[in-house]
Amino acid sequence: MAGLSHSERTPFDLSVYFVVGEADVGRHDLVSVVSAAVRGGATLIQLREKDAEHEHVVALAKALKAALPRHVPLILNDHAEAALASGADGVHLGQDDGSPEAARALLGPEAIIGLSVGNLAEAAVSDVGLVDYLGVGPVFATGTKADAGAAIGPEGVRPVRQALDRPSVAIGGITVSSAEAVIAAGADGVAVVSAIARADDPEAAAHALKKAVLAGHRRAADHPIS
Repeated sequence: MAGLSHSERTPFDLSVYFVVGEADVGRHDLVSVVSAAVRGGATLIQLREKDAEHEHVVALAKALKAALPRHVPLILNDHAEAALASGADGVHLGQDDGSPEAARALLGPEAIIGLSVGNLAEAAVSDVGLVDYLGVGPVFATGTKADAGAAIGPEGVRPVRQALDRPSVAIGGITVSSAEAVIAAGADGVAVVSAIARADDPEAAAHALKKAVLAGHRRAADHPIS
């Protein structure tokens, strides 16, 4: 399929990837929590509303897109049609969701498309030719995704990234205290839900994660793993 190269697609930064839906923020306003996270340093937002009606997902996505600065993309979990209808920047697919090929055909060459890969076995059968980044995990046990597989630990991130040669964001039970080690193990960024959504101060939580990610990259540069 002809199209733009990865470098020509919508730019994105995986450093602090905030995955969030209405259920994650409880009684708080979704847009307000996301806006606070962005002020603190969140670099990419994924709206995760797996079971919501199409119209509701579109409405939420439009509200978030209007509130986000241009340099912070909005990704929708699984809902490619809602991403198109709302003007979101792309879609993230699980192993059992629609294919990257179908998402690329629907959303066009500039869209950001991510794919979840949990281990080397999934990596071996994953077609990543049309994928811009990988979501690798769960790194640690997590209660925010009922169908997450077995935890792979920080040491499980690097072989998946190397096998598929794509930017990667690690996900699953990551906190400020573990983010630096996860980045040092090979991830380009960390994806979190509870670490920001359930924090008393989402802005401060995102800021602390950003600092940990930067420290992890410095650690990786000083002590590269062969």
